[in-house]
Amino acid sequence: MRPAGFQGAAWGAVFVLAASVLWGTTGTAATFAPDVSPLAIGAVAMGFGGLLQAAIATRSLADHRSFLRGRWRMVGLGAVSVALYPLAFYSSMQLAGVAVGTVVSIGSAPLASAVIERVADKRPFTGRWAAGATLGVTGAALLCIADAGHPGAAAGSEWSTPAGIALGLMAGLSYAVYSWAAHRLINEGLPSRAVMGAVFGTGGLLLMPVLAATGAPLVGSWQNAAVGAYMALVPMFAGYVLFGWGLARVRASTATTLSLAETVVAAVLAVLVVGERLPLLGWAGAALIAGSLFVLTLPAAAPGRRLRTGDPAGRREAAVAPRGS
Repeated sequence: MRPAGFQGAAWGAVFVLAASVLWGTTGTAATFAPDVSPLAIGAVAMGFGGLLQAAIATRSLADHRSFLRGRWRMVGLGAVSVALYPLAFYSSMQLAGVAVGTVVSIGSAPLASAVIERVADKRPFTGRWAAGATLGVTGAALLCIADAGHPGAAAGSEWSTPAGIALGLMAGLSYAVYSWAAHRLINEGLPSRAVMGAVFGTGGLLLMPVLAATGAPLVGSWQNAAVGAYMALVPMFAGYVLFGWGLARVRASTATTLSLAETVVAAVLAVLVVGERLPLLGWAGAALIAGSLFVLTLPAAAPGRRLRTGDPAGRREAAVAPRGS
């Protein structure tokens, strides 16, 4: 099927949610390669995943090379953020644990994304986004608080959890920046394939020196190699293809808020597979995140109603044409 046939913000939400489910498996998958450093995990996952994005977009990149060269600053900003994100994200999970690292990284991204849009694009905070973000970030905070003392965090160090949270905030900011940069390029007329290929391919190249310096354990055993291959092919390659389709249909702040679903998937897998414990407060947080996703994916109001309520950002979001190829 061709993604261009699935138009509208509702399909954009579906694509982002599907990507989030795949991303939610990364922390648990990384635990199956315990002797591989988080820097190596991040570099192989986003590095090779980004290069694969560029490989499938070769024709589209060639067709739009002049356009991309004219916007090299935006492409470069997105690419640097792509390279920083996995290094901070996987280091955060190693220090603070799978659930907390994921929750802080993804939970902080919607607020960062909305602020970026407000400052750079002069877009107002919509009522729906505010309601969804409030529920989602509150749920993420509850998950973080509930899981703060879990056994998956680095033991014997008082600074490990605070350092992991700080790195998670850095990851959330970099995630918001590259989502905003990609969405802006798509809105300027580039197909999502060319945008994702340029931004993630360049980011992948930036990660190759990190992989060369830290990646030896990845070829030390078949299990480590399998984890690296899974991370690159499934959550990073397939997940970001879906995310690119989503960014062609919804604004970046909506996409980053919808991706809070990743925190629920990560927390559930951390409990079921890794053996981390999630108390009642954590499940309450997961329920709030589910509520935020419900609010954000409700059918949009009719255009006439938006006109009366003064929500121009919503009209622009609904009018974004899908550019899946």
